Amino acid sequence: MIKAYAKSDKGKVREMNQDYYYISNSIDEVQLYLLADGMGGYNGGEIASKLAVQSAKSYIEDNFKETKKDKESIIKLIESSMEYANLVVYEKAKENQDLQGMGTTLEIALIYNNKVYIGHIGDSRIYRVRKEYIRKLTQDHSYVQKLVKEGTITKEQADHHPQKNMLMKALGCNVFIEPDVMVKGFLKDDILIMCSDGLSNLVGQEVLYQKASKDLEQATKDLVAIANENGGYDNITVVIIKNI
Repeated sequence: MIKAYAKSDKGKVREMNQDYYYISNSIDEVQLYLLADGMGGYNGGEIASKLAVQSAKSYIEDNFKETKKDKESIIKLIESSMEYANLVVYEKAKENQDLQGMGTTLEIALIYNNKVYIGHIGDSRIYRVRKEYIRKLTQDHSYVQKLVKEGTITKEQADHHPQKNMLMKALGCNVFIEPDVMVKGFLKDDILIMCSDGLSNLVGQEVLYQKASKDLEQATKDLVAIANENGGYDNITVVIIKNI
């Protein structure tokens, strides 16, 4: 059985919340969790994140029954859902001059048969807590992450880099996207934490681990509160999922 809780907050600085998420009911046939962090002037980011989540969700739900339940087929389903969501957002931006240049990150976690199928684009994140370890499963598609990978800067320097928010990949900005799609084990007592960078930029991995290892619903509230205490410079969203 899967238990999940989520909380989203506009933070202390932004005028509106451009994050959007969806969590399945525990009795739903498809256990699906999505999170997006939109960007773009006016209300572009808000529209992009909501459209991306809703489009990817409906694509997966409409096609899950007919999809073979082997690893490759489910991975392909996740990838196709992100490509579909990308086109929906891209086409919407073309319709309206005010929305030009809007885009969004997108995280998808589909849980099936003690595995989690992950789709990822942008710099929102998914972590997995297993026993006493927390591990980041996604790699940020950011300029700063590229510098870290190349060895130009250290991980510590990346945390305070002035171009920290510059994305190398996002959904909705181009006709084609190359999301990361992967499958990981999701065993009994494992916990997934999905979050926007408004949380991960202001709350350390160790704190994520400590909070998520206790009461899940309280953890979502506590983590948002900590991000706000530490500045709340951006919208803050967290989804915590446990295989119980």
